[in-house]
Amino acid sequence: MATDSKTAPRNRRRPAKGGSGAGLTATENAESGFTASAKLSENLQRVLVDLIELSIQGKQAHWNVVGKNFRDTHLQLDEVIEAAREFSDTVAERMRALHALPDGRSDTIAETTTLPEFPQGEVDTSEVVDLVTERLESATSTVREVHDDVDDEDPTSADILHSILERLEQLAWMVSAENRTPRKR
Repeated sequence: MATDSKTAPRNRRRPAKGGSGAGLTATENAESGFTASAKLSENLQRVLVDLIELSIQGKQAHWNVVGKNFRDTHLQLDEVIEAAREFSDTVAERMRALHALPDGRSDTIAETTTLPEFPQGEVDTSEVVDLVTERLESATSTVREVHDDVDDEDPTSADILHSILERLEQLAWMVSAENRTPRKR
């Protein structure tokens, strides 16, 4: 059924209701222990957003990759997606343990991620390798940017970031190796 431009729905960005980004909970019941500062909450939120976006873009690539080494690339993307999902859950649950409120709503992700937008449609395997490597490195960069501030306030959260860095850097190396050629001897 055709619609004219006057009645067609518009694809426009809608702001997240109630604002976006992490917040802090009110102290309730008998809760006690360490509580994240606003800065720690914001830093963990930055990591969370990029990890969620990485998993979403990984799925977009997974569904639309075509070309040489399709199957290997398709399966390797599953590894990236699984890691990003696991890490985003770990970060969000750490935030909750520190009485911070993670914000993983789609509007917040779109408004605040540092990852570049993934192209629409089919993408050649070679290009997907470069695009996913770039996104892995972008997420890694975010983790590195917030690490020292997180470590100053909460070494336990910094330990979580260490694990994330180790795996993201390993994945970036493994994915990027698909397009590398050996150096001449």
